[in-house]
Amino acid sequence: MSDPYGSQDKVPLILGITGASGSAYGLTLARMILESGTPLSLLVTDAGKQVMAQETRRPWTEWREELAEAGSLDTPGPEDWHHPCASGSAPSGGLVVAPCSMGTLGRIAGGISGNLLERAADVCLKERRPLILLARETPLSVIHLENMLRLARAGAVIMPPVPAFYTAPGSVEDLVTHTCHRVLDQLGRRPAGAFRWGSRDKRHG
Repeated sequence: MSDPYGSQDKVPLILGITGASGSAYGLTLARMILESGTPLSLLVTDAGKQVMAQETRRPWTEWREELAEAGSLDTPGPEDWHHPCASGSAPSGGLVVAPCSMGTLGRIAGGISGNLLERAADVCLKERRPLILLARETPLSVIHLENMLRLARAGAVIMPPVPAFYTAPGSVEDLVTHTCHRVLDQLGRRPAGAFRWGSRDKRHG
């Protein structure tokens, strides 16, 4: 049987959105991935849907419809254990959890797969695929830090969404976009229009 994905750009990516504050990161990143032509499996927890509605004043159902128009979007449920995300035999370009709550991070660190998102993270670790966690909490407890260290040692990238002011941002959207560009860099995607240090145009690179 031939490989159903003809190029690296066509290998699906997985994106998770949890109940931590910062759903804008996940929604912005989802749109960037879809508009690039890459298929996306978007896993949103129940808490993630609640926080998304609170922060954006729009329900998850509206966001799902809008994102589906941007590209090849798949939105499996949390207990869809037959989804390709649940198995290492199915190809993927890795998983980004944006934002990543401390609860989700702790369960991933403990190897606990209570839902499809946590199982997808476990698969990425065992298959040595990219796993990027936009850990969102402050201040951090010793437990949080120890879980992060454990995951970093296992191969995950711990990437708190820290604002970068050297880009001269003009809005919250600019700050979110820059962080999402950094995530895509970590995935080897090299997004067009991203800020590059040393460029003359500090905002657009």
